[in-house]
Amino acid sequence: MKKLAILCGIALLISGCTPDMNKEDEVVQKEDENKGQPSIVTSYQLSDENYRTILPYEVSEARGVITGQIANRVDIDEMEQGLRRLSKAYFDPKKYYFEEGRYITKNEVIRLIDELNPEKDPFKEEDDVDREEKEEYQKENPRYLSHILEQNYIKRNEDNTVEVVGVSIGIALKSVYHFSVDGYSFQKDLKHKEAIAAGKKHAQSILEYLRGIDELADVPIMIALYEEADQGSPVPGSYQALTYAEPPGMMVDKWEALKEETILFPSKQAEEKYFDDYQLMKRFGEGVAEFFPNYVGYVGEGFYIDENLKRLTIEIPISFYGKGEVIGFTQYVYGLVKETFSSQYELEIKITSDDDVESIISRPAGEDDPDVYISH
Repeated sequence: MKKLAILCGIALLISGCTPDMNKEDEVVQKEDENKGQPSIVTSYQLSDENYRTILPYEVSEARGVITGQIANRVDIDEMEQGLRRLSKAYFDPKKYYFEEGRYITKNEVIRLIDELNPEKDPFKEEDDVDREEKEEYQKENPRYLSHILEQNYIKRNEDNTVEVVGVSIGIALKSVYHFSVDGYSFQKDLKHKEAIAAGKKHAQSILEYLRGIDELADVPIMIALYEEADQGSPVPGSYQALTYAEPPGMMVDKWEALKEETILFPSKQAEEKYFDDYQLMKRFGEGVAEFFPNYVGYVGEGFYIDENLKRLTIEIPISFYGKGEVIGFTQYVYGLVKETFSSQYELEIKITSDDDVESIISRPAGEDDPDVYISH
């Protein structure tokens, strides 16, 4: 076994099992030069795949807006994390630092969403319009655009200053349009092609808006279209397309189609589309059931790119009656992992009890032996 750590609290999974983050370098951001306020750039990063950040950490100018625009928490997480992942192809984590968006403010995000979408209710009080007509208008004029997410990428210069050298924009698009008319709730399933077409149109308008900001006139801008899952979906949607605009370009010309999706295990979709992985998960579940008589099942998510599994996360909820039982069960699951799952993809298994994380088994892609963390 590569590592078995008995930790005092799951919080130590972060502080106790990561590189030393104490060493810091001082830099002065260009816009702060007149204020004389130094910023700190952390000297270490968790891995080559993670961006370093500037301290003190600056939250986005539009912080919190996303929670009011996107209903599903899993979509919020995937949209934010996925945009950072896609940005790595354009803004190298070894060279650049991550910063939350600073240019599109909360009010501007809301204004852009309202302006780019069709009107919610174009009818006036004096208009003689019944509910059916209002409902029909909404169905014919759906508001595809949910949210605009900005992320900035920072470069450190030789004179010990930093500047924004790249911007990534995520555009969230609905797959199901929920709306209300005169107190009645309705919904309409949106066609994928129409949603993506609307997103590409919005991307052009957003690029023009960003180029109008002096600091972004000569900055590369990556824009990606994210198609949400429905509100009650247990798995998130995915990014569907992206484009990259070199400065001072004002036009969105070429789009790269993305083939990403998150699949729920067990599910009919998983069985039909990824049968081999479905069978692996089924065998894993059967193995868990042999150890624990009151085991009720697992929940798994497979993240696929071009129909190749890249990340597998599994949660196993169990009722335990002692720490020894937790350790024994975790060791048993570790053995099942070694016997069942290929090392070609990232893997994380959380063993939980009453919504608390009892242990985690994790393994980066390409590694044979997982790490094991057990809360104390």
